[in-house]
Amino acid sequence: MTMPAQKPGKSKQDYRTPDNFMDAVKLKFGHLFHDLAAHRGNSQCGACYWGPGSYDVEDSLGIDWNNLKVPDGEWCWLNPPFANIAPWAKKCAESTLPILFLVPAAVGSNWFRDHVHGKAYVYALNGRLDFNVGGPYPKDCMLCVYDTPGLRQYGPGFTVWNWRK
Repeated sequence: MTMPAQKPGKSKQDYRTPDNFMDAVKLKFGHLFHDLAAHRGNSQCGACYWGPGSYDVEDSLGIDWNNLKVPDGEWCWLNPPFANIAPWAKKCAESTLPILFLVPAAVGSNWFRDHVHGKAYVYALNGRLDFNVGGPYPKDCMLCVYDTPGLRQYGPGFTVWNWRK
């Protein structure tokens, strides 16, 4: 099946991350504490999400993430709107939170150059994600890991992750 035609600025931006991928993420990394860009229908952290309808924050880009607390060994999840990734990538790079950041593998983009390369551990995803839009997402994706300063299990780097195994 083919993807619907993309219309810049008009495409749906709030697809839920596929459950089979999230199962692999949780198995590899552990518990997710906050979903930094979600709503009730697509949150990966139950009621702990920031976005439309949240009890706490309607727009997490408007707050200082460094003032937030995440229990040791837990992560924040971020699957941002793909139409404008740059402010999300910048916020991740400036944050001290442990963040798992799911985005298209746009390694030639300015946001990747400025805010991911040399700042996060990048997992190139082997196996396309299916966001339930009639087939796999038409682009490769990557999971960028921004680790907590002081713990640093993951420094800057790159590998391919066959997440379906």
